[in-house]
Amino acid sequence: MPAQPMSVNELEDTAVTIRKDIIEMISTAKAGHPGGSLSAADIVTALYFRIMRVDPDNPDRPDRDRFILSKGHACPVWYAALAERGFFDKKHLGTLRRLNSILQGHADMRKTPGVDMTVGSLGQGISAGLGMALSGKLRKKDYHVWVIVGDGECQEGSVWEAAMAGPRWKLDNFTVIVDKNRLQNDAFVDEVMPVDPLAEKWRAFNWNVVEIDGHDMRQVVDGLEHAAATKGGPTVVIAHTIKGKGVSFMENVPKWHGAAPNAEETKIALSEIIGARK
Repeated sequence: MPAQPMSVNELEDTAVTIRKDIIEMISTAKAGHPGGSLSAADIVTALYFRIMRVDPDNPDRPDRDRFILSKGHACPVWYAALAERGFFDKKHLGTLRRLNSILQGHADMRKTPGVDMTVGSLGQGISAGLGMALSGKLRKKDYHVWVIVGDGECQEGSVWEAAMAGPRWKLDNFTVIVDKNRLQNDAFVDEVMPVDPLAEKWRAFNWNVVEIDGHDMRQVVDGLEHAAATKGGPTVVIAHTIKGKGVSFMENVPKWHGAAPNAEETKIALSEIIGARK
């Protein structure tokens, strides 16, 4: 946790910086996934600047909290948060997806300081997080494990295999956050393979369920703090979000799942992100 956890107002300001960095790094790289990065920006900001116990000067500290972005294509939001938090110099953000960069198209724990698990194949992060949480329980450690999955990712069977195991081992040190932005690679989730009703499904698997507006920072903070304090079993936070949040021409548009803005689009996007906060 930061020495001085940020207030809600400070978190909102930091989320603006994170969104600006997302747009700038993807624009510079001319490749990347802006939509799902922007939808998760408020949640990731709250985790790194208020909720999680991490140490940029000692990224492998044994008692640190663990974080996995299972929807790994959205790694620009992870990189932006790690850089802002001090895990590496922000100059690296301009090297996204370049050969030999520490910031690859999907996060690599062998290359990027602060990354606890290499990500890429959807549906795998929740199982890795569950293993970390179970290890902590067995070794009587007090760290918490946080995993963000997409709602489209919840179409993967491996998500539900892990969901069965969490309550079996009473992993109250484990929280899954569903970034429910209603879109996946090329269409709305409901058009591809519906996953609703999500809350009822997780409850049926014996999880504690919290639902929040994933862009209301007060709700985000309250929901995550509630999850961290809940005992007896794992918690899932279903965050209702907007894909491309903060950029009008990206919001709820499938194209922006994996497309980079051109120079003019970047200018407009940055203007809207900054202007909305003002």
